Amino acid sequence: MSISATVTGPSREHLDWPFFDGSHREFASLLDAFARSDAMTTIDHADVDAACRRLVRALGDAGILSVATGVSEADPLIDSRLVCLTRETLAWHHGLADFAFAMQGLGTGAIGLSGSAALRAAVMPKVRSGEWLAAFALSEKDAGSDVAAMACAARPDGDHYILDGEKTWISNGGIGDVYTVFARTGEAPGTRGISAFVIFADDPGFSIAERIDVIAPHPLATIRFENCRIPSSRRLGNPGEGFKIAMRTLDIFRASVAAAAVGFARRALDEALAHARERSMFGARLADLQLTQAALGDMATGIDGAALLTYRAAWRRDVQKLPTTREAAMAKMTATETAQTVIDRAVQLFGGRGVRTGEMTEKLYREIRALRIYEGATEVQKLIIARELLKTT
Repeated sequence: MSISATVTGPSREHLDWPFFDGSHREFASLLDAFARSDAMTTIDHADVDAACRRLVRALGDAGILSVATGVSEADPLIDSRLVCLTRETLAWHHGLADFAFAMQGLGTGAIGLSGSAALRAAVMPKVRSGEWLAAFALSEKDAGSDVAAMACAARPDGDHYILDGEKTWISNGGIGDVYTVFARTGEAPGTRGISAFVIFADDPGFSIAERIDVIAPHPLATIRFENCRIPSSRRLGNPGEGFKIAMRTLDIFRASVAAAAVGFARRALDEALAHARERSMFGARLADLQLTQAALGDMATGIDGAALLTYRAAWRRDVQKLPTTREAAMAKMTATETAQTVIDRAVQLFGGRGVRTGEMTEKLYREIRALRIYEGATEVQKLIIARELLKTT
C-alpha cells in the first residue's frame, strides 16, 4: 500500500523568495484548490487520451490555461513565474496533469508570437478554454536535436503551401486539434530555410502514422503529411523564420521544464521523508540512520539549487525583460539531472517497495527520465550554455 495519502501537498516555503509577489502566492492557492478537485483525484490511467482531454478541459474551466496562453489576444503576455509555479505544482501531484497544461502553452506559443490576428482569434480562445488540444511538431526521425537535418517540406503553390513528410515524438499527437508544424521551405541552407505553419487535425492530407507508447504514458505519435494543402495565411511569420520562432517559443517554456522536474523531485523528497519517519530498521527509524540523513540532506540541497536556477530564469525574463537562453538552459539541465538523482535516491530508500508498480516512487522514476531528453537533451543544454558564454566573454 502506498503512503502517498500521508503526503498532502507541496511545500510553499519557496514562495517567500524575492522572485515572487502577492499575485503568485494567490495563484498558488488556486492551484492547490484545483489539485483537490475531482479532475485531479479521479484521473483514469486506463485511458490516457480521455484523461488528458478531461484534464485540459478542467484546467480551462478553472482559468489555469490562460497562464500558458495569455489571458486574451489583447493581453497575450505570459508570466514565466506563473507558468513555472503551475508546472511545479501539477507535477508534484500528477505527471499527466503537468503534461496537459504544458502542451497548451508550447503548442500555441508560436501562434501567440507570430500568428496573424485572425489566426490568433481562431485558435487561442479554443485552446485557452480547453476545447482544443494543441501540439508542437518540430522533431523528426533523423532531426531531433539536429534541427538543420529536417526533411519534412512545404512548397508554395499559389496562395497555398503543400506539406509532405513526417514528424515524430509529437506530444498530443493523435488527440490534438491544432498543430504548430515546422517544415523546410528552402529559403537558405540549414535552419535558415525552415518555416512554421498551423495545421488542423481535419486538414486533408494530414494523418496519424503511428501512436507511440513510452514508459510514462502520455499521448505521443508520429504524424504524416501527404500532399497536405493549406492556405498561406496559416504560415507563422515570414518564410525562413521558422527556426527562430521555434527557439523563441522554447526559450519561453524551457524554464518550465525545469519547474516540472523540481515538482517531481519535491514529491520524491516528501515521499522519502514520510517513509523514513515511519519505517523501522535495526531497532530504530530509518530516519535516525546517518546514511539516510545524508541522503535526505543531499536531496533537499539539490532541489533548492535547481529551484533557485529555475525561478531566476523566469524572474529575469518577467522582471528584467532580458534574454534567458543561457539561464533557462542552466535551469533545465540542472533541474532535470538533479531530479533524476533525487528520485533514484528515494527509490533506494524505499527498497524493493520503491520499484513496485503503482508506488509513487515508481511513477516518478518513469516520469523523470523523459525530461532529461525533451525540449533539448542535457548534452544540448551544455552546448547552449557554452555558446552563450563564448558570446559574452
